[in-house]
Amino acid sequence: MTQLEKARQGKVTPEMEEVAAKENVRPEILRERIAKGTLAIPANVNRTNRTNCGIGEGLSVKVNANIGTSPDLVDLDREIRKLRVAEAAKADTYMDLSTGGDVRNIRRSLIASSPLVIGTVPIYEAAVRAVTDHQKVMDMTSDSMMQAIINNAEDGVDFITVHCGVTHELADKARASERITGIVSRGGTFTSEWMRHHGQENPYYERFDEILDIAREHDVTLSLGDGFRPGCLADSMDDLQLGELMVMAGLAKRAIAAGVQVIIEGPGHVPLDQIVAQVKMQKKLCNGAPFYVLGPIVTDVAPGYDHLTGAIGGAIAASAGVDYLCYVTPSEHLGLPDEDDVRRGVIASRIAAHAADIARGLPGARDWDDDFSRKRKARDWDSMIKECMDPIEAQNVRQQTHSNLPDVCTMCGEFCTYHITEEEEGQEQS
Repeated sequence: MTQLEKARQGKVTPEMEEVAAKENVRPEILRERIAKGTLAIPANVNRTNRTNCGIGEGLSVKVNANIGTSPDLVDLDREIRKLRVAEAAKADTYMDLSTGGDVRNIRRSLIASSPLVIGTVPIYEAAVRAVTDHQKVMDMTSDSMMQAIINNAEDGVDFITVHCGVTHELADKARASERITGIVSRGGTFTSEWMRHHGQENPYYERFDEILDIAREHDVTLSLGDGFRPGCLADSMDDLQLGELMVMAGLAKRAIAAGVQVIIEGPGHVPLDQIVAQVKMQKKLCNGAPFYVLGPIVTDVAPGYDHLTGAIGGAIAASAGVDYLCYVTPSEHLGLPDEDDVRRGVIASRIAAHAADIARGLPGARDWDDDFSRKRKARDWDSMIKECMDPIEAQNVRQQTHSNLPDVCTMCGEFCTYHITEEEEGQEQS
């Protein structure tokens, strides 16, 4: 039985108990939200080394880190190092998006090396398998695409992105559309071009009931992927994005009815003034299902700084109701991220998530800030560095320059407001 099925039967599972304790939420409230599909705990039954994580209504905003090989850079040790960095930076989950090398072995190695919740995109495995067999991506078969889902489920993947909303009808519209960037989702492109090549419907849409059977057997959460997410501001909120969302809303209802947990994926590149409206629309159409967004990125012209453009959009989106932020790194649109990119991407999204938790009034969210501010006034540098969002960066900056006075920084030196006030108060007392 899945977490959702158990929740509907009134059972509070160990996974629910663990998440409830972390989030300071009563287990029974958590169970009720899982039962109605507004909260998910991705928890594949085949895993034994997982730290459980809740995503959805009433919980803190979660952050995901993407790692994985590419055809040009296959190095398992490097990916494990990136995973360690993501863990140290306190990502809540990660996705293995490997498209180079033995992707199944890479996935199994990552799962064995970390307790974090893991997500994948099974169609990547099907595509890589076709190429490995000296074929082309379009030589994937409907069965091989389904087998990839089975392999991921059996290996212990907790949630999978499936581009079920990329229908044949929408793909035809995409080819005739005036989008500037077309289809930017890799999985969406694989699916769309496969349908054109074979003249058939998307297997993940056509065989959705089979996907539900696999997901139910292994308790794999479905993350319904947005294959038509906008890849630039001009393409945001167009007919393709909205059409796919309508399809995903219907599929989400079917999944919940079948006892399978669901997350809805969203954009992408979105103008600042559209973010709140898009979040509210998605939440309404999908009956409050957990919402997962990439960024969203709020300007197209800042390569090298897209961890910042994504964090800006992420803070607004999460404050409006998004539950789950996929990080964006400084190397987005430029290349495969390295360890430092991963750390900066996680931290930027965590800042956005925490700011949103405060704005949403999450109980206890601002306690961290208030306690930190007291330490700042006291110039307790050791505690501030230890307890801040990114101790590594804070320590590096602190060590670069030294003031003549040990209790202040070089920004103000002896003119530090707190230092001056304490000196005056001390003289008055004496």
